[in-house]
Amino acid sequence: MAALVRISFVGLLAAAAGSGCLLLPVPRQTPYSDTMPVQAMPQQEVEELPPADEIPGLSSDEKAVYEVYRQNNRAVVNITSVSVRYNWFLQPVPQEGTGSGSIIDADGHVLTNYHVIKGAERLFVTLFDGSNYQAEVIGADPENDLAVIRINPDGRELASIRFGTSGKLVVGQKAIALGNPFGLERTLTTGVVSGLRRPLSTPEGFIIRELIQTDAAINPGNSGGPLLNLRGEMIGINTMILAPAGGNIGIGFAVPVDTAKRVIPDLLEYGKVQRGWIDIQPVPIYPALAQRASLPVSRGILVSQVKRGSTADQAGVRGGDTENYVVVGGNTIYLGGDIILSIGGRPVSTLMDYLGALENTKPGDTVVLEILRNGSKTTLNITLSERPRSLGW
Repeated sequence: MAALVRISFVGLLAAAAGSGCLLLPVPRQTPYSDTMPVQAMPQQEVEELPPADEIPGLSSDEKAVYEVYRQNNRAVVNITSVSVRYNWFLQPVPQEGTGSGSIIDADGHVLTNYHVIKGAERLFVTLFDGSNYQAEVIGADPENDLAVIRINPDGRELASIRFGTSGKLVVGQKAIALGNPFGLERTLTTGVVSGLRRPLSTPEGFIIRELIQTDAAINPGNSGGPLLNLRGEMIGINTMILAPAGGNIGIGFAVPVDTAKRVIPDLLEYGKVQRGWIDIQPVPIYPALAQRASLPVSRGILVSQVKRGSTADQAGVRGGDTENYVVVGGNTIYLGGDIILSIGGRPVSTLMDYLGALENTKPGDTVVLEILRNGSKTTLNITLSERPRSLGW
């Protein structure tokens, strides 16, 4: 069975871990494990590439692809993450993993995947000429597997990637991937956009619903690198592949650049994405719970409790009765509260549906809740609060 694997490269001989499934039928990608040190090359002189028109024998298509590489390869970086694990004798063992990233401005901000930098105690960025810089995490968005890190260019002029748009992509459009697969720096592969709006789940339990599918060859180490159109504009951020054993079989996925453009300002300002929230204890309903608690539906989000004085409370959302409850897995679930059926017109039946319906909202936004109360459907307008750092309240 094929597994979805994240494509950060952890060691030259890394192998894919086992596959799994979080929320059927949405597959879950499997990270690579086992590491070997990855050495940055010493700084070197890199020859300036000539324009395509100065190279004889190239077709018009070859010229277009070459120009994308010429204009963007210096803005693609290699990211090395360093963390510490402990062996059976409790001795610290440094672990290294690598991925890719795109320089997005002259200040040294680099866009990459969250899973490339997750758990890192130190981060290093290697530029096209082998020069190495220590980096700091500026902001992270696990829900979209995106992160922004920064190096201090110390007055050095940096090349950067231009943002395009992903909202008007069509299947069959040319797609060009840049990155550092298996440590091979600034590698280019070409293909097409194979599909749009693909939903896939992350190991953190979040579902990215709008992924771009491409057959441009993507391999371990490409994570965080740009997916580009023929104008040399970023249309996505390469993030994972579908593979039977960790190798490329022509099914890769990228986070749409429009998602990145939406969350980057928050990552730069707050270090996280400011998302709207409903101050309740949400409980996903599943058939066994519905039967045990005699609920009128087998799918939806049960409101166990409402935070007193919150915007949800002010909007009239009702929680359960503290005298009527069940205990499931050590958690107390209060019954009799509202059952949320949809948020802003999007049906919700799982916690991931619930989070997904709020993913593109901001504190202060107003959304319409469709709820089931005492057997009857009704709607409530609710002003969203700010999402807490830990889910729940």
